[in-house]
Amino acid sequence: MKSKIFKGVILASAIAFINCGDDSVTSPFPPTGDISSSSVEAPAESSSSDVASVGSSSSEIAPTSSSEIAPASSSDETPASSADAPSSSSDVQPSSSDVASSSSAVQSSSSEQVSSSSEQVSSSSEAPKGIFLASGKEEEKDQLKVVYKTNTGWDNKGILAYPEQLSSDQKHGVVVWGPGGGTEPGAYEGMIRRLASHGFVVIALSVSPGDASQATKAIDWLENKNKDSNDPFYQKLELTKVGCSGHSMGGLESEQAAIKDKRVFTAFLNNSGDKNGGVIKNFPKEKTAAVLYGEVGMEKPNAIKDYETATDIKSCLIEMTGGPKNNSEGGYGHGSGSWDGMAATIAWMRWQLGGENERQADFVGTSGKYIDGNIIGKQGKWKTQCKNF
Repeated sequence: MKSKIFKGVILASAIAFINCGDDSVTSPFPPTGDISSSSVEAPAESSSSDVASVGSSSSEIAPTSSSEIAPASSSDETPASSADAPSSSSDVQPSSSDVASSSSAVQSSSSEQVSSSSEQVSSSSEAPKGIFLASGKEEEKDQLKVVYKTNTGWDNKGILAYPEQLSSDQKHGVVVWGPGGGTEPGAYEGMIRRLASHGFVVIALSVSPGDASQATKAIDWLENKNKDSNDPFYQKLELTKVGCSGHSMGGLESEQAAIKDKRVFTAFLNNSGDKNGGVIKNFPKEKTAAVLYGEVGMEKPNAIKDYETATDIKSCLIEMTGGPKNNSEGGYGHGSGSWDGMAATIAWMRWQLGGENERQADFVGTSGKYIDGNIIGKQGKWKTQCKNF
């Protein structure tokens, strides 16, 4: 029954998203404006009200706000996934709420839920540049046990996930995750947990307007926690080199954050891309980007254009090919990167934020794991091209 419902959502989202031109589709929410602008805006400062207590409520995450709009390839987006449906227990989306249904025990506060990933791994004594990474390197698997908290963040509507045991002598890399338009962050529980299990502190936004505003507020919120001597994150976060990633509209939020927020170093766009001549081309030269798309995903032309116009930026264009044909899209589609292809995001962040420079060979060159390798645990192959590395 869940499968039928999920496929129904996929079909509906594909219909809503199919207009990739400039013609508008009737929107349930008012648009917030052109999100393809490359104008730089100063990051918004946090007010005291932004420093919310973690896990302030155990109830279901509130619906996304009316500022949520669709990817630049259309006027509206509904939650989109396809061949891309979760296929392992760690990838499955919550069925009724965004609160984790983990086998691990709930800690003392009813508003803070602690959840266990698949296996516990000791911290890595080899993590370069002072960044903590799980010693288990397989990005296709969860590694460390994680804490997963809902109804938190600067607006008390996001998700915060991090290793259960924080490092005492290394800093943790930070990843901001942006959900697709009309999709609650809990739908990406598998991705959020996976990133956290590899050693990152992950803050998932409640909405992705595609203008960097939410990403900047989330980083501000973590900065306040990093400065608070009474907070568990006190001086444990690396906030001068943040990673942003997201699905669809979340990808657009990520690339805008890399332009507008000096703390963001890299952006990984899952099934996303700007249609209006590209945005990655406006990145500062020292920053990096990756754009992943499905072979039949409606985001494909946007992803390709965003990559091709970024002629002098360190960037990669990643395609998922050979997906299941017996689904609504006939292959890897609009939701492929966030579920079946999540390993690529983890590998990228371990390379770009964690300093595992040996992973460059997995993305850059003529042959490698994500260049022409098999999609491990799924079906089909990766097809990647990179430049300027």
